[in-house]
Parts: sequence; C-alpha cells; structure tokens
Amino acid sequence: MDALHVDPTLRAFVADELLPGLDIDPDRFWAALVDLHERFAGRTAALLARRDELQERLDGWHREHRGDPDLDAYEAFLTEIGYLLPPASPTVHVTKVDAEIAEVAGPQLVVPATVPRYALNAANARWGSLFDALYGTDALPLQHELARGYDERRGAQVIAEADRLLDEYFPLADGSHADVTAYRVDDPAKLTIETAAATTTLADPAQFAGSADGAVLLSRNGLHVELSIDRSHRVGRQQHAGVADVVVESAVTTIVDLEDSVATVDGPDKVGAYRTWLGLMLGTLEATFTKGGEEVVRRVHGDRRYVGPDGAELVLPGRSVLLVRNCGHHMRTDAATIGGEPVGEGLLDALVSVTAALHDLRGRGRFTNSRTGSVYVVKPKMHGPDEVALAVEILAAVEEFLGLEPTTVKIGIMDEERRTSVNLEACVAAAADRVIFVNTGFLDRTGDEIHTDFEAGPVVRKGEMKSATWLLAYEDRNVDVALRAGFAGQAQVGKGMWAKPAAMREMLDTKGAQPEAGANCAWVPSPTAATLHALHYLRTDVAARQRELSGRPLTDRRRLLEVPVLGGDAAADLSAADRRHELETNAQGILGYVVRWVGLGIGCSTVPDLSGVGLMEDRATLRISSQHIANWLYHGLVSDTEVRETFARMAALVDEQNAGEPGYVPMSADLEGSPSYQAALELVFAGRAEPNGYTERALTTWRQRAKAH
Repeated sequence: MDALHVDPTLRAFVADELLPGLDIDPDRFWAALVDLHERFAGRTAALLARRDELQERLDGWHREHRGDPDLDAYEAFLTEIGYLLPPASPTVHVTKVDAEIAEVAGPQLVVPATVPRYALNAANARWGSLFDALYGTDALPLQHELARGYDERRGAQVIAEADRLLDEYFPLADGSHADVTAYRVDDPAKLTIETAAATTTLADPAQFAGSADGAVLLSRNGLHVELSIDRSHRVGRQQHAGVADVVVESAVTTIVDLEDSVATVDGPDKVGAYRTWLGLMLGTLEATFTKGGEEVVRRVHGDRRYVGPDGAELVLPGRSVLLVRNCGHHMRTDAATIGGEPVGEGLLDALVSVTAALHDLRGRGRFTNSRTGSVYVVKPKMHGPDEVALAVEILAAVEEFLGLEPTTVKIGIMDEERRTSVNLEACVAAAADRVIFVNTGFLDRTGDEIHTDFEAGPVVRKGEMKSATWLLAYEDRNVDVALRAGFAGQAQVGKGMWAKPAAMREMLDTKGAQPEAGANCAWVPSPTAATLHALHYLRTDVAARQRELSGRPLTDRRRLLEVPVLGGDAAADLSAADRRHELETNAQGILGYVVRWVGLGIGCSTVPDLSGVGLMEDRATLRISSQHIANWLYHGLVSDTEVRETFARMAALVDEQNAGEPGYVPMSADLEGSPSYQAALELVFAGRAEPNGYTERALTTWRQRAKAH
C-alpha cells in the first residue's frame, strides 16, 4: 500500500473515531479505498471524457445551426451521437425504505456537514413551533413595533392565525377552535373539546392520534400536530384553551451535505464534515455556542412518547431521517492520493459515509436513524444512465466491503444535468432496486443548460429561465416519469429550494404549488421554513394528488430540447440598462458568495442581492451566474471591459455588505491580490472552457491559496 498517501488528520479520524466498535482494521479500510480506486477510477475517467466528447459534438452542431430552430433535426442529431437514448419503461422495486421517505410527504432540509450547530438544528427540525414561526417571521403582517420580551398584541395575532389553521386542517364537529376553552382526554380513545356553548369533538375523530401529559396529538396526511397545553406559560395564559404552542411535524427528512453547500478543500476540511455525519449516526454530536449571553449546548433530540387511542404507547421519532449527499463523479480530493494522483472524492465520501452509517445499522447509536436498516446516499451531477450505473456499482462495492446485504445503501438521484433529464427513465432503470428519490434542481439544471447550449447563442435573461419551455417540461416530467416508475409509496419525488430565507409570506403563498404538482418533498432553507412549509402538506394530500396525476399524458421530452436563447431581434432589443442590470446582478451575486467561500471557507451563505434581499447561495447559484456572464461575454452582449469594470464596482459593494463579518478581508483594497476576487473573475473568464461549467476547480484552487497564506 506504498502508493497510498492519506492526510494525517483524515488517517487519525478513521483510526480513532470512525472505525472503533466496528471490528474493521484501518489498514483494511484503506485497502478498500485503493480497491475502489483501481476498480472505478479508469471507468470514471472514461465517462468524464465521454461528457467532453458529447459537448464538442454539441458545440459543433450549434455553431453550424445557430439561429436554426429545427427541432426534428436536432433530435435526430442527439440520437445519432448517443446523447438521446430510446425511452425506457422502468419499474422500481425498492425494499426496506423508511416511511418518512416512502410514505410521508413533507419538507426536506439540506444542511452543510461542516457546521455541527446547523446540522443539529436540521436533525431536530422534525418538530417545530408554529407559534414561533408565525411570531418571528413575515408570515403574518407586523403593524406595530414589538415590545421587549413577549408582545401580547403579536401573540394574539399568532393565536388567531393558529386557530384559523386548526379549523382548516382539523375542523370541529361544531364550532371553531377559536371558541375552545379546553381540550381534554379522559379516555385514551376519545378527545373531548369544550367550548363556551357546548361539548364537541373533531369532525373526523380519526384525526385524534394520541395524548401525553399536557399534550394532544392530531394527525393529517401522515403528519402530526401537537397541541401543547400549559396554562402557566405566558402564551398559555393568553390562549383561550391554555395552548402554549402548536408543534408541527416538519422536516421529516434532512440531507446532510458533503457537496454543494460546503467548502472542503483538504483533509482537515473533509474530516470536519465527516465528523458531523458520524456524530449524527452515533447520536453524540454536540455544538456549544453563546445565546443571549449564556452558553448553550445543543444535542440531538430524543423520541416523543404518547398514549395512542388504543391505549398503547405511541413513540414518534424526534429527529429527521437523515440522508447524506456525496460528491459527484467529477470531483477529486488530495486528502488521499494513490500513486500521487488525488482519489475520486465521491469514492472517499461513499466509503466514509456508509461506514459511519454502519454504527446506526448495528444499533451502536443513542438513537436510530433508519428503522428499516437502510443507508441513504444522495448522488449529484450525474450525466445519464451510465453514470447512475457507476454510482450504483460503487455503492455495491462498499456494501460488499462492509458485509452489508445488497441494496442496503439506497440512492437519491439529483436530476440537475440535461443528459439525465432527457434520459430520466433510463437513469431510474439503472437504479431500479435502490432509487429512493429523484429531485429537480433549477439552478444547477439551468447552469448545465447554459453550458450545453453555449454555442447556440446568447441565453435569455436569468429571470426569464423560470418560464422557459424546457424548465416547465423538466419539472412536470420528473413527476410523470417517477409516478410511472412506481415511486408512489416507495420513494420521494422532490422539488427544489426556496432561496429567500426571510420571505416566509411569499413562500407560504407560492411553495404550496410543489405538493400540488405531485412532489412529496421539497427543499427549504431553515427549520422555521420547514414548519411553515409543512402547512402545505397538511393542506394537500400528496398521495391522492399523485394518483390524480398518474393518469395524465407523459410530458413530451422534446420540450426539454428547446434551447433558451435570444433570437437576433430579441438580443438586439435588450437595452443598455437591461444588459447592465443583468451583469450587475450576476457579478454581485458571484462576488458575494465567492468572497465567503474562498476567504472564509463558508460553502452556503445568505447573500444580500443588489436590493439587500438575502438569498441563499451555494455552488449551484454560482454555476448559473458565472455561466450566464460567460455566455453573454462570448456572444458579445457584454464586453471584457464592461465585465471587469462591473466586478470592480460590485466588489466595493460586497465589501460594504460584509463590513461586520468577523475575519472578512475586503477585496476592493487590492483587487489584484485578492484570492476571492481573482477566483470570481476566473469563474467567468474560464467559464466557457470549464467542463460542464462547474465551479469547484477554481474555488478549490483559490481557497487552498487563501488558506496557505
């Protein structure tokens, strides 16, 4: 094993933290990594070369047919070169899937593995306070300045809204929840509800799910809601029935992310991320921080216990079911090298993350993650079914090494590259006995669309992509293909992230369209957002909606091939102000994210936009913004001089926006010497040639330089 070199921090983590208790010798563990490299590195390289070959063919086609929208000829060309494959008719057959994935529709969190405090927040976001979510956000209008401590006027507003929601989701046989003076469970099977006028109960008694001391448990569409009753509490004293809170089952699943939302460029960085995942699998993860002047220690929550209507104990999980997102096939890391070459980061991720989950499978953790004995790995950035098949074989090899039964490790397929979108049936077929979700990702998918179509012409403005033909077809077709393949009752059909963490009213008004579209999970940026988004799943019976949608015609995949470029007239009609605004918006967003990634090692941030509105940014948002400028630069809609001048102006603005950030190093004082600024420029000016328009190479290179200084 002389050819293997492992970062000392990573080697120590594996020997001292990951493997104890598993009867796996460290030498055997590292031999498994070498075996994975020998078995799959060459094949991975060949598949990446195939990506480049297809892109060259696409570039040539678009150069020759620029301005020619002949979809029939384009489809024939894509079929001829093997980009577009014959439609398949997959049927999934996945066993031992936890109900939270197979049956329960609800919000899904994605959290960076590099921040233990956030990871604990996400794991504990299985249950969330509706009162807090309504009180502390813009979900309800605030028409007065809040008093210090508890503001009773705001409290009354929250209580009234909670009553309205309870009437909608859990109506009474008679009257309104606003009239209730007491919720009482004298008999485990019966909920009695007192009002000033009468005694009543729920219109549907089956919605009563159980009780505990000071708690009434309700259920609808597979989700639970607890009425927490405490007349001594400051809210309970004000609420007419003594309800101190309405606790909503919220983020039923969470993805712990080793990919787009982290900045891990070396062995110590990777260990930080792996340690979080391991701590969650063991239930030992803790985070200590100061809040309100006091030291707080955060840990994972225990289970919740009730007495069911049948008189038996009812135990509900206190934590999200956790999935882990590994890196894509294209990523490499020098945290471990073989023969001087960095190993595939996805190979290392798979080996470490599944080994960590082995503690859960063997019952070594304080709590159970998967009650069915499965491990859930999310795999991003795959181009077509051959790359899905590669991911499946890698997971099977890890299972074999760890002595796990075949298909113990399940796979979530991120549909964020066009070659996967147009061949989605074949991709699902390649993982038919493992796939537990397909999820759309608008931003990465748009970034890949721009790069794929780069030579076809200048793409439409970024905001106009949301109404592009390909995008609407992409969102619908994911649902259609998944339902036809039998996902209902076995797997998740996912939708993308709400990117405005502070805009909860807007989220409530719009994100309900996702469960209506047949998605049984969708991404949210915070535990608070999960609690509010859960209201959409209480409203919409997704299982029933999926049954309705399963009868509609399959969305025509030809619509995915309509290239979103500006025609000659449309490009000419863009005013100088329009071009300037588009350039400024993209440049400011790129710099706002990159300066934190490169300068501070923060992989996911809420970045203020030009108007000061905080937007959640990760590498997916960076990919689309950098590709968009690169495309317009290539086609002459903006000039080299304009791009550089705009970046310089936006650097000063971003410096102002980050002035209070601890450890922040301003860019504008020395643009030439700023690693963050130079990284941002490289993302744009090298964007045309960067394989698939990915951002990781430039980010990692400049972050490593910043760390070295």
